Amino acid sequence: MRPRLLLIPEFTELQWTIRPELERWADVRAYDPPGVGDEPRPGELAGLTRQILADRGFEELERAAWDDCIIAADGWAVPVAVQMATQRPEAVRGVALGHAALSHRREGERAPINADVYAAMSQMIENDAPAFIRFAIVQSSAGSINEEVAERMLERIRAEDIGLGWQLLTAEESWEDGLRSLHCPVLLAKHEGCLMNTDEGFEDAVAALPDAEVVAAPKAPCTSPEFAEALRSFCLRLGA
Repeated sequence: MRPRLLLIPEFTELQWTIRPELERWADVRAYDPPGVGDEPRPGELAGLTRQILADRGFEELERAAWDDCIIAADGWAVPVAVQMATQRPEAVRGVALGHAALSHRREGERAPINADVYAAMSQMIENDAPAFIRFAIVQSSAGSINEEVAERMLERIRAEDIGLGWQLLTAEESWEDGLRSLHCPVLLAKHEGCLMNTDEGFEDAVAALPDAEVVAAPKAPCTSPEFAEALRSFCLRLGA
């Protein structure tokens, strides 16, 4: 049986540009977060919580009629994957996390997020939200998200939602306890040269899960062929 792989969205499923590569060897499901594209809005956008995002992931499992799967998340979506794996461990056979970290903390020693880069991104959103999608995401991902994908993202994400959505999805929170409590196999991926995520943040995630598999990629994992290959090996080992 082919591996079953659920891709957790960060801002939209479109960021998973490696999906066609993954579909060569796995059954893959991906989706947009609530309020993006054709997805129903969760009442007031300000009420969007990690639990709502996790519930949308579980809903996708039900739509696929999957009893279990391997879940993959990148960047700001990492805490949603951890929430799902800790809340319903019987449904999650393994977890793969790109830009792995223990929190979204921006201040203090060994902060996982670069405060200066984050401030610059936030300022761009305040000044010109669509420009954040068109240029900032392209630049901060070192070109991992190209301009064509950025334009498609803008077709799904309302310009007036970008500012508040950014604040909600990037809020300083910790999921360290949940990550440490995982009992399933874990793959941790680092984006080499990432402007937003620090080396120290990734190192601390690896130290928290010493049995996890580790991979580094020159592009954001959701766009990286190297991560796609590491994910294939990880999933196939679990299937075996």
